[in-house]
Amino acid sequence: MKISIFKRLSKTYTTLGSTFGNWIAPLTTGILIGILRLIVGCARVLDKIFFPQAFSSKLKNPVMIVGNPRSGTTFLHRYLVHNGIGSGSQLWQMLYPSILLQKMLKPVLPFLEKVSPTKHHSTAAHKTSLQSVETDDAAILFRYLDGFFLYGFILSWSNEDLFHWVDPDKRDMTSRDYNFLESIWLRNQYMAGTNRTVGKLFSISANVPRFQNRFPDGKILYLVRDPLSVIPSGLSLVTGVLDKKFGFWSLPEEKRQHFIHNLYGALVQLLLRFHADWEANNFDKSKVFIVPFQRMMEDFDTLMTEIMDFIQHEPTEALLADIKETAEKQRSFESKHTYDLEKFGLTEEQIRKDCADIYNTFLS
Repeated sequence: MKISIFKRLSKTYTTLGSTFGNWIAPLTTGILIGILRLIVGCARVLDKIFFPQAFSSKLKNPVMIVGNPRSGTTFLHRYLVHNGIGSGSQLWQMLYPSILLQKMLKPVLPFLEKVSPTKHHSTAAHKTSLQSVETDDAAILFRYLDGFFLYGFILSWSNEDLFHWVDPDKRDMTSRDYNFLESIWLRNQYMAGTNRTVGKLFSISANVPRFQNRFPDGKILYLVRDPLSVIPSGLSLVTGVLDKKFGFWSLPEEKRQHFIHNLYGALVQLLLRFHADWEANNFDKSKVFIVPFQRMMEDFDTLMTEIMDFIQHEPTEALLADIKETAEKQRSFESKHTYDLEKFGLTEEQIRKDCADIYNTFLS
């Protein structure tokens, strides 16, 4: 199934315009993104000329953090990157995926932070900025106006059921996306002076066999958290961004519930797709490490020892000391975030029923 960029642009524009009653801002934003895309495209060609060493080899032994939003993926991702396990994608590097552009823009990053769209991102769980290490799924949205971010923030508003647009079983864009992501990861490694990538792609949940086909030496750390926590938290993440930008909670209830219903279904599907592939042995389980959220909070030091062994990374004395210190903080941490299921039109019974397979396999 082919869905052209023009069709995605048209649907995005009409969906945003009809939902929020603002037809000018999406058009202006689209034009600016089009100009940025042209500049980035030219700069990426020049990268091959001026920095050929960055592309002298293929990506080797990548580590991917995978799991639903708000399952602890950001914490683990940033921890591994900040402790030198490998390079991760900062948000500005995904917006400007060119070595040449990044060298030019780095001195003015403080100014760019002031006009960054990250101001619309909720900081309840973690801070977000242009220089924050973030999920690589955002790069697919920026480059192709496609992928799970497109569905999560925009297509879920549509009166049509458009999940098949981003469903890899219905529309497989693996080759396109992984080609582009590998080009970003190689550039990031060059800029950071590392030889390994630590990425975060929650979309792999629905696509593990295809990921392993493309990166057979890659390792996956899959985060598992109680759906009663992760689903309302994920909904809160997205609606929080939309509320800051568009006043989500002031919209008519019918519109809000339509969006939440679609997004909820997508979040559940991410969980169930991974589970189905796991149960059917559709991928090499020896290259997938299950990371229970509770262990990350209560047994971080032992868990990290197992992870270091799994990804074949020899920890330094400094890292071992940091792991021990972090473990103490994790054990004493108490989350202040609570989520009202009724606010999202959900019940505990519904979530437990829809995610029964997850409870039976990973949380029993």
